[in-house]
Amino acid sequence: MLGWFQALMPKEERFFDLFESHSKVLVSGAESMRALLQGGEGVARHSADVLRYEHEADLIARDVMLAVRRSFITPFDRSDIKDLIASMDDSIDQMRQTAKAITLFEVQEFQPQMRELGEIAVQSAKKTVEIIGLLRSMRKESVRLTALTEDIRKLEEHSDELHDKGVKQLFLDHRSSDVMAFIVGSELYAHLEKIVDRFEDVANKVNGILIENL
Repeated sequence: MLGWFQALMPKEERFFDLFESHSKVLVSGAESMRALLQGGEGVARHSADVLRYEHEADLIARDVMLAVRRSFITPFDRSDIKDLIASMDDSIDQMRQTAKAITLFEVQEFQPQMRELGEIAVQSAKKTVEIIGLLRSMRKESVRLTALTEDIRKLEEHSDELHDKGVKQLFLDHRSSDVMAFIVGSELYAHLEKIVDRFEDVANKVNGILIENL
């Protein structure tokens, strides 16, 4: 009877499948954000895409939390599973917040540094997909995993530089003409930089999991 009951419960592989599905949604969301930052008539459509992907990611995150409660065996510590999926979900939540701010302020033109931050978000998301895909064999792939998390850290550092450069250019462009444009632009830069921050949080969480399981 116990064996039959256990057979119905989520297996370890189920967690990896869910993590991988979520990471792929992160890429879709980041690509939509990058497209949104091209501006023009596509802003509303791409903003809606970001919101749709965020909802899809939320459903996967919910499935992970349910699986944690229902599983006898997990691939690593339950709290680490919860923290990892939460940090992944925070990444696309921040994309949603960015898209909502763009919609709220009716922005349709974006500085080059904003578009570069969108590209960095896509690069970070794609590296996250690779990281999550290697978690199944983390002991064997520890060197590659460590290198990938370092890549994301460097991308985050570059995003900080772009943030500062962009805000400075906003100030120079609008200090004597359009203060509101500076305020709105600064708000968007803060949102965009936080997207990459959230991907760094995912990388840091994976590093912690590696340390605990090697």
